[in-house]
Amino acid sequence: MAILYNTPLLAALLAIVFAQLIKIPIQYFIKGKLDWKLMTSTGSMPSSHSAAVTSLATAIAFELGFDSPIFALAAIFAVITMFDATGVRFQAGQQAVIINQMRLDFQTFVHEAKGWQQKDDQEKLQELKTLLGHKPSEVFVGAVTGVLISVIIYSFFK
Repeated sequence: MAILYNTPLLAALLAIVFAQLIKIPIQYFIKGKLDWKLMTSTGSMPSSHSAAVTSLATAIAFELGFDSPIFALAAIFAVITMFDATGVRFQAGQQAVIINQMRLDFQTFVHEAKGWQQKDDQEKLQELKTLLGHKPSEVFVGAVTGVLISVIIYSFFK
C-alpha cells in the first residue's frame, strides 16, 4: 500500500477534510447557526479546492524542490483551480441567485393568478445551487490553509 506513504496526496486530502470541517464553526460564528450541510457543499470560507491544490503544490515542493517540473505542474494547476473558483464558478453562483429570485417572482405571480395555494412548496420551487464558487478572500484563506497544512506535516512528521 505505497499510496499510504504518498505525503503530497495525504496532505491534499487532509487539507480538503480540514477546510470542509472548519467551515461549520466559521459559519456558526458568523451566522449563529450550525449548518452540517457545509461539510459536503461547495463555496463558503475557506475554499477546500484552494486548500487542496496549494497543499499539494507545497508538499511536492518539499519532496522534489521548487525547481522540479512536477512542482511547476502542481503550481500552475493550483493557480488555474483558484482562478476558476473565483471567476467562472463564482459568477455562475451569482447568476443562480438572480435566477432563483426570478423563479420566486414568477412563482408569486402564478400563485396570485391561479390556485397554486393547494400545492406543496417543494413542488413549486427547486432552487439552483448558489454556492458554486468562492470570493477571493475565501480562496486566499483556503490557499493559506493548504500551505500551512503541508508546512506542518513536513515540519513535524517528516
